[in-house]
Amino acid sequence: MASTAESSASGEDKKKPIVIITIGMAGAGKSTFVQQINSYLHSKDSPPYVLNLDPAVANTPFEANIDIRDTVDYHKVMKEYNLGPNGGILTALNLFTTKFDQVLDLVEKRADTVDYVILDTPGQIEIFTWSASGAIITDAVASSLPTVVAYVIDTPRTAAPATFMSNMLYACSILYKTKLPFILVFNKTDVQPHDFALEWMHDFEAFQAALATHKGTTDDEGEPTYMNSLMNSMSLVLDEFYKHLTAVGVSSVTGAGVKEFFDAVDASRAEYEKEYLPELERAREAREKSLKAVKEDSMSRFMKDLTLDREQNPTAAAADRYEAGDENEDEDDDDDLDVNIIDRSEDAWPGQYIDVTRMRPRNDEGMAWPRPG
Repeated sequence: MASTAESSASGEDKKKPIVIITIGMAGAGKSTFVQQINSYLHSKDSPPYVLNLDPAVANTPFEANIDIRDTVDYHKVMKEYNLGPNGGILTALNLFTTKFDQVLDLVEKRADTVDYVILDTPGQIEIFTWSASGAIITDAVASSLPTVVAYVIDTPRTAAPATFMSNMLYACSILYKTKLPFILVFNKTDVQPHDFALEWMHDFEAFQAALATHKGTTDDEGEPTYMNSLMNSMSLVLDEFYKHLTAVGVSSVTGAGVKEFFDAVDASRAEYEKEYLPELERAREAREKSLKAVKEDSMSRFMKDLTLDREQNPTAAAADRYEAGDENEDEDDDDDLDVNIIDRSEDAWPGQYIDVTRMRPRNDEGMAWPRPG
């Protein structure tokens, strides 16, 4: 009895796993970053639950528990709907989103056995961040589990002030769109240290100095260009934005900085519970109150119309009677179209880490690629 009570108490004390949504520009190293943090967690005997949401990736350097490619065939989507690469990815993600309730059920079933859930998103950042399906997935996950957004940045390519400012503006827009805890992950620090980026974020004058010495910031007469003035102004605007950001440097090749990244992830749980959850509850209560008022108003008007109709048409009202068995006549036949989500955790080695020499090949030798025109 005592052991049962202790086990139940430990189950109640078990915190929900944290969901890490990895987002970043194409080529920033998102999948390699996911592989590295996946390997790190396996080395700590805490395997994560990994979801691959990129339907167009040929191979992944990690074994996903749930893979969108097992549910939606990206190449068939392109062929059937006559779409290009980006349209095919977006449509495949939309189709997968219609089954995301099954994904949430599978994730919640594993909530007691994992500490982290990792989502690897498509390489085309706008497909996930600005699409309806991306918003649905983000909101659905964040309403169920503590969630943090990891924005992966290609550090060597950010050495130019203009590229740095572009990345910061995109990060700012994603932060205010999701309203979730946000971590800037400066990737590839084995190639280029991220110290310059931290200095630019915390020292406005250092960024201005770098901007003044960068090629192309002045015209032929030595006057600052429009782009130079714009970036100066934007750096002032983003100064407040930087104060609420957590930034870490990571090398997805060597693994440097991964521990610091998970320290930041664990610290974000408090921010999620303090800021996001109360706002979510307020929005949910307001929505339920609004829906209830609309339903009551609609029901009231319906009953008034029904009473008036029965008074004016007593013969039709008498014939309008419920017959037992009628509910079986209009059964929904859509069940045959259901496609269940595959959870690869049921395989021989659940969530096993694999290296690039064991990546799953893509069987598309017979694929007829669409031609332009």
